[in-house]
Amino acid sequence: MSNSVRDDDVWAAVASERRALALVLAQFGEAEWDQESLCAGWRVRDVVAHLILATRASLRWILVNVIRARGNIARGAHETAIRLADETPTATLLALFRATADSRFTPLGTTAEDRLMDLLVHIQDIAIPLGIDCEMPVAAAETAVRRVWTMGAPFHARKRFADYRLIAEDSGWSAGDGTAVRGSTADLLLLLTGRTATLHRLGGPGAELLRAEVAGEAEPG
Repeated sequence: MSNSVRDDDVWAAVASERRALALVLAQFGEAEWDQESLCAGWRVRDVVAHLILATRASLRWILVNVIRARGNIARGAHETAIRLADETPTATLLALFRATADSRFTPLGTTAEDRLMDLLVHIQDIAIPLGIDCEMPVAAAETAVRRVWTMGAPFHARKRFADYRLIAEDSGWSAGDGTAVRGSTADLLLLLTGRTATLHRLGGPGAELLRAEVAGEAEPG
């Protein structure tokens, strides 16, 4: 399969997921829009603003906002999302997000797969705290998890999980050497991107080790 055809498939998945998320967001009241997402310090409306900005982030825009955040890229992304979310009425924010559905814009240094991965994970960041079941398509999740495993920064998944063998039970993906961790491709994607909300759904001896590690990190002192 050529890269162009593959990119077409990835962008089709992105468009489908954006439209599906827009339908979910349209059902929310103000309380849901102000709900904290899985990411500390990010409300649902901040996450939506981030997804909108990802379709606009020209090199000049990135440089201006990184400088504004004193060189901290993560803080810059957070601050710009909050600014847009705070200055934009909810209905307008939803309309702006809907308008991104067919965008194929990729910020400098990113790929179509990055946009799909970012979207799939942030949908769960929104849905899980609200108790909403937004099923992640297996094929899209497999594309995203393959990308995260090989991409390095910011997740460094291959290094962080070097002692584990990750096995997706609903797709053909597996990676790593070590103690086995089994689960859905979606839950492994969330794990590799730093989310522990579905860690309880993973199986295998490696999952027990991971849960113990997370519990240890949560202990005070």
